[in-house]
Amino acid sequence: MVVKKLSRDRNKTHAIADKLLVWFAGAARDLPWRRTRDPYAIWVSEIMLQQTQVKTVIPYWERWMQALPTIAAAAAAPADQIHKLWEGLGYYTRVRNLQKAAQAIVVQHGGRFPEAFDEVLALPGIGRYTAGAICSIAFDQPTPILDGNVIRVLTRLFAIAENPKEKETNARLWHLAEQLVQEAAISPPRAQRPEPRAAFLNQSLMELGALICTPRQPHCLLCPVQAECAAFRQQRTEELPNLGERAAATARAFMAFVLASRGEVFIRQRPAGVVNAHLWEFPNVEITGPTPEPAVVFQGLFGVKAPGLDLLTVVKHAITRYRITLTTYQASLGRRPAKMAGMSGKWVKLDKLQELAFTAAHKRVVLAALKARG
Repeated sequence: MVVKKLSRDRNKTHAIADKLLVWFAGAARDLPWRRTRDPYAIWVSEIMLQQTQVKTVIPYWERWMQALPTIAAAAAAPADQIHKLWEGLGYYTRVRNLQKAAQAIVVQHGGRFPEAFDEVLALPGIGRYTAGAICSIAFDQPTPILDGNVIRVLTRLFAIAENPKEKETNARLWHLAEQLVQEAAISPPRAQRPEPRAAFLNQSLMELGALICTPRQPHCLLCPVQAECAAFRQQRTEELPNLGERAAATARAFMAFVLASRGEVFIRQRPAGVVNAHLWEFPNVEITGPTPEPAVVFQGLFGVKAPGLDLLTVVKHAITRYRITLTTYQASLGRRPAKMAGMSGKWVKLDKLQELAFTAAHKRVVLAALKARG
């Protein structure tokens, strides 16, 4: 049955690839990483774009490329610098793996980004999709890609009702993506269209998903491959892709404290191996059950009796399926305790906090503390 499906799929790929190349040449957004074929610049953009919107990434990418313009610079940068450049993008394992990969390129490839797909795939933090994107966009190799946008486009074009996460369905989607990029690569070039065809095809799939074939209310009347779209003909665009039921959101609550003394505040660094590892934060604890008195939490956290506590700010944010409320209090100590209940951290002047990389929620606490100080 799968063989028959694949045979029918091949009859569509030529028309789809040709129309997408024409459409992308005229409709592509002018993004800064599209103005270069530098594999390092393209790699940085692809890592930043994982789980993050384009409009958010642009200023981060520009700051990164200005501060660390080469692979060697990224490999040698201090950990505090790479985390600060990444501050606010989230999923910080990405930036640590990016630096590990840069260091591997310096050691194993003489600082030159490898062109072979298998060598790119072997780098830390680079999976099949990212390797395919870099090799196709930077080197015009016909390597397939499959991300959320491409999955949505392909499941609709071919009316694939099965869950894309299932092994057989996922393999079929990779096969379709490979057929399309290879079709684009082997098609005879046109004089008026001398573009890098593998690079443009893969980017066109992502662009179509971002601009036209959107998750809800897709703009089907503007779609360049509407005539080839089985979901459009069957009026099933809203039900595809079939991603299954989402996990229910879970509420979590934390209480934090901005503790000041002698013109400085106390902060701590998150340990390795946890979410937001190596980033800075204010001391905090998770609250389960009934909300306790802040003074009780303060004494348990710091090992000293709480001074007067004032509510500073309440930050609400989300991480994956968690809906988090961070309630923060501020307090001042005239005399610092000799030991902070065994807590490791450091005292920092309030003006210096913005030089450090904080988690997104605690960055908002920093801004609230600065505002409160006037």
